[in-house]
Amino acid sequence: PSPRSCQPNGASEEDLQREIKELKQKNLALDKEIAQLLAEGYSLEELEQHVSLLHEYNDIKDAGQMLLGKLAVIRGVTTKQLYPEYDLELSD
Repeated sequence: PSPRSCQPNGASEEDLQREIKELKQKNLALDKEIAQLLAEGYSLEELEQHVSLLHEYNDIKDAGQMLLGKLAVIRGVTTKQLYPEYDLELSD
């Protein structure tokens, strides 16, 4: 197979290089943020626990969104229309 056919979604070499560069920049920014938090007195264990809790929160939120979506389909309304009924904000 040609190098072109091995690339996801037909992405060009330039696209892949740009994506790699962006990911490296994000990685560097995250490393700086971690260093700043460590300098402020946070421990790696605290940061790891915080990240773990954020993942758990997002999983629970995703499950809630899925249930709201199914309920909206059953009722024939949008999920947005269900938010007031359950005291939810659109930003929730």
